[in-house]
Amino acid sequence: MRYLNSIRFIDAVVKAGSIRGAAESLAITSTALNRRILSIEEELGVPIFERLPHGVRLSAAGEILIHHIRNQLSDMERVRSQIADLSGVRRGHVSIACSQALVPYFLPSEIALYRKGHPNVTFSVQVRDRQAAEQALVDHTADIAIVFEPVRLADFMTLMRVHQPVHVVMAVGHPLARKETIRLSDCLSYPISLPTASYGVRHLLDIAVQSASLKLEPVILSDNFEFLRNHAVAEDIITFQIPIGLGDRAMTGEMVSRPLDRRDVPAGILYMGQLKGRTLPVAAARFAAQLSASLAARYEVS
Repeated sequence: MRYLNSIRFIDAVVKAGSIRGAAESLAITSTALNRRILSIEEELGVPIFERLPHGVRLSAAGEILIHHIRNQLSDMERVRSQIADLSGVRRGHVSIACSQALVPYFLPSEIALYRKGHPNVTFSVQVRDRQAAEQALVDHTADIAIVFEPVRLADFMTLMRVHQPVHVVMAVGHPLARKETIRLSDCLSYPISLPTASYGVRHLLDIAVQSASLKLEPVILSDNFEFLRNHAVAEDIITFQIPIGLGDRAMTGEMVSRPLDRRDVPAGILYMGQLKGRTLPVAAARFAAQLSASLAARYEVS
């Protein structure tokens, strides 16, 4: 499939940002790769790339071409998956772009469960913020996106929505740990740590404090929820996360979580979806179905 090799070469150059970098990833010489690109450009009659002092970038024609290329590669992966499925050999690759909360507990257990029955299926998991996860679907660098409180849903076909109330996370000996649910105003009487503004949990908290004329004054800010969770215990302060990012194992020993009162902070929504209009490869479609069933069994479906 010489044509597929050619379009993979172009895709590799786009991802690397340079012909030299793409050549290294493809295990060919940069001279050979450059000749192949020039040949494709000659066939099209227009340059695909603008040559820069330290790399390349897509031309206007190249932007159109790369969209077509990624659709072609995605379709071929789906066809290969379907052919393998017909032969009874469960093969394929599943690419996931997700919020950070899915990484510590939920996805590792779900991928392990799926691969137990389909050991020839491979996975890639990339942590992306709300906007970048949706863009990964458009770029065909992800089959499935799982995001908390997404920024927009223009290209997103929702497969599952579940409620995720914001929880207060703290050391077991913290004064608020004795409560079943916690008012937001009570939290603000103690030192707090917060995720940065790009995350859904922070978005919900910002809306809540504005509505209640309160003020968030964190002593710690971070884009890493694992750090926030562990630091809260180390310094005996409080932080905020959603249940899917906590897991049963995190709620033992020195750490506990309690839900914020929904009168103060309504539950957010975790969305799982795919690109609108795209037919997923067999492996990705079946894994998405497994995730849907698991989420529905654990959480309140929206």
